[in-house]
Amino acid sequence: MHEMSIALAVVDQIGDAARSGGHEAVETVVLRVGELAGVVPDALRFCFELACEDTVLAGAVLLTEPVAGRAHCAPCAREWATGLPPHLCCPACEGPAAGLLSGRELEIAEVRWAPGRRAAAHEEA
Repeated sequence: MHEMSIALAVVDQIGDAARSGGHEAVETVVLRVGELAGVVPDALRFCFELACEDTVLAGAVLLTEPVAGRAHCAPCAREWATGLPPHLCCPACEGPAAGLLSGRELEIAEVRWAPGRRAAAHEEA
């Protein structure tokens, strides 16, 4: 399942940001997930929990923000919700969509660091 590779990539990116920012723990991660991205949010949450074990993200909650698919027609200048399965023909002229405006997103929207002290950049023994 590709949700595991996505979860591992998210954990790696946030782990790098935590180290560079001196953060000790992550409370919440918010991901924007487009309905056309081919990602199953429940499967991603399950994989995220596994990927977080033994990392600075252990115990973090993953929240997903759905992003609706939208397409546009160049000749009509019309926009429409694609839905699922995606309707990629213009509802006005039945021409093919000139492109997608949204719905393929898969991005980290927010990271909420756990409250508490920041790790010292260079701890001395």
